[in-house]
Amino acid sequence: MQRIVVVGGGTAGTILANNLARRLHRELQGARVSITLLSASPRHMYQPGLLYVAFGKMAVSDLYVDEDTLLSPGIDFYVDPVEIFDLDHNEVKAKSGTTYGYDYLVICTGSRPALTLVPGLSESAHHIYTEEATVKTREALKDFPGGRIAIVTGVPHKCPMVSLELTFLMYDYFKEREMLDKVSFTYTYPIGRVHSIENVAKWATPEFDRMGVKYETFFNVKEVDGVKRQVHSEEGTVLDYDLLITIPPHKGMEVIEQNKLGSSGWIPTHRTTLAMEGRQNVFVLGDTTNLPISKAGSTAHYEADILGENLASKVTEGVAMRSYEGKVFCFIEAGFDRATYAAFDYKTPPNPRPPTRAIHWFKLAYNKLYWNSVRGLL
Repeated sequence: MQRIVVVGGGTAGTILANNLARRLHRELQGARVSITLLSASPRHMYQPGLLYVAFGKMAVSDLYVDEDTLLSPGIDFYVDPVEIFDLDHNEVKAKSGTTYGYDYLVICTGSRPALTLVPGLSESAHHIYTEEATVKTREALKDFPGGRIAIVTGVPHKCPMVSLELTFLMYDYFKEREMLDKVSFTYTYPIGRVHSIENVAKWATPEFDRMGVKYETFFNVKEVDGVKRQVHSEEGTVLDYDLLITIPPHKGMEVIEQNKLGSSGWIPTHRTTLAMEGRQNVFVLGDTTNLPISKAGSTAHYEADILGENLASKVTEGVAMRSYEGKVFCFIEAGFDRATYAAFDYKTPPNPRPPTRAIHWFKLAYNKLYWNSVRGLL
């Protein structure tokens, strides 16, 4: 029997496990292969929904579904987070003490916000990367009487468009409440334009100009003085604020660092095969890779589809068939009723179109369709 172990029950791990169960259903029925999914949680979170929770457009309860309800028959699912990766002996040891042997291992443990990398940031700033933080952000926005709102971005971070989306949605949020005359927005970004992707920056800059959003580029956050309500940059500038919103720097999960699989929790990954560098039977998906592409749900989805086909082919025919070409598709909410998107890969840059109401509604529809997507039905 060939054993496939998937570590991480988020978007990438769930899609991959379902993809494999569909492709290898005969092998599963004949006990010629096993698929084991190990997760740290019994619940699956739709992480992009946190953006909508912050503005009262989605309930917290809408973010979650029990993971076992998303999985195809034949997948062995355990809430048993891995603590030790023994790659030389083809096994992982989980929190329960159970050791899981494998012939193929897939690591998709995700990422985490790392606000403590910047002194004062965790004590002073709001963000939308956990349920608790998002609820606090929602309350801070609701209670904000007016003043200076600063949006500061750290790198690397999960979801490449969220800094723009937060700014556009906050603008419409206060416009809807007839408070635009009481608030000002200053957006910062670490490089010499308002987004890392050049064509996205070219699209977003005139949008900011139209809205009256100020922006400061080459602004790398050094520290936050919560008493004086000031953000200090590495470049020596100071930004005053009354409400501080951050897209914090991120790291990979602690277990990856503890097992010395990759610096800052990012595992060195081959850009087309998705194999861990130096390992032929270990693969990496989603946020956990160190690939030079966006850490986004669509990235994880496309990677999982490619790897699912390749692993199934390896099991049945002994050879991989396809290459991952860096494909990413990101919606960009441009307010409460407009959106656009960015589609790109390793070779082709995105070219965002003018935002429309139709794309916004398509994005809202996808929020509901996500659960069928991870089940492998879309």
